[in-house]
Amino acid sequence: MSLRSIDPAQPDAAVKIAVRGISHAYRLRKPREGKREFLALDSLNFEVGDGEFVAVVGPSGCGKSTLLDILSGLATPSRGEIHIDGHAVTGPTLDRGIVLQGYALFPWRTTRQNVEFGLEAKGVPRSERRAISDRFTRLVGLTGFEDRLPHELSGGMKQRVALARALAYDPGVLLMDEPFAAVDAQTREVLQDELLRIWSETRKTVILVTHSIEEAIYLADRVVVLSANPGRVRDIVAVDLPRPRTPALRTGDRFVRLRHRIWELLQNDDAAPPSLVTEDAVAAR
Repeated sequence: MSLRSIDPAQPDAAVKIAVRGISHAYRLRKPREGKREFLALDSLNFEVGDGEFVAVVGPSGCGKSTLLDILSGLATPSRGEIHIDGHAVTGPTLDRGIVLQGYALFPWRTTRQNVEFGLEAKGVPRSERRAISDRFTRLVGLTGFEDRLPHELSGGMKQRVALARALAYDPGVLLMDEPFAAVDAQTREVLQDELLRIWSETRKTVILVTHSIEEAIYLADRVVVLSANPGRVRDIVAVDLPRPRTPALRTGDRFVRLRHRIWELLQNDDAAPPSLVTEDAVAAR
């Protein structure tokens, strides 16, 4: 595993995202034990190339979603920094699009209106918003459903709307947190293929958090494997499968070998048990 250090004053043009020494602790209040903190992430370091598709896998509770919150700017790490295009992440901005498991659509807005939400925030004129929303509605295969409300759409269609909304305002980075977990297995595979098609057309930099090893391998260029709590980078596995990816790859020898390698990394986790640490201990890391 190669983890290069990055000088933010002289960023590498090929590196889109640099995760540098990220640790994060949650404050707990237990009267019998006094003030303590729960260490969720510990000294994460990795890079994501411009236009690269990276998946993050790890056991439940290893801090995958916490990492995504920090990447999005919705949470501030206890230690370390994240740089995007050489600039430190200090809060949420429109250079990052987010797609969540629960869709997070506005129930009173139609498909078109949901897709246009980020464009409104950017101050894009109404005539341009319509053209852009129509383009991305077509891209995700929802032409004809522009005037439907979320309750009139299936789970898979709602997730397509969420993806179109995230892409419509042209973010440089797309962050996805278990985006297909709420749909059935068949729809999940269809949406995976749709995501790959859209990614091949847009070439966005993508970080996908998932519990599924197969999903990670099928979609990503590399898979970041996190340890059990506290989350640490156990390994970064290159996915040496050809693109475009096809369903037949799932049963091939190379796919099976990759799945077994990542499965072994997750099973043979020698990380410490969940960490209750003092504030001073976190600061010393």
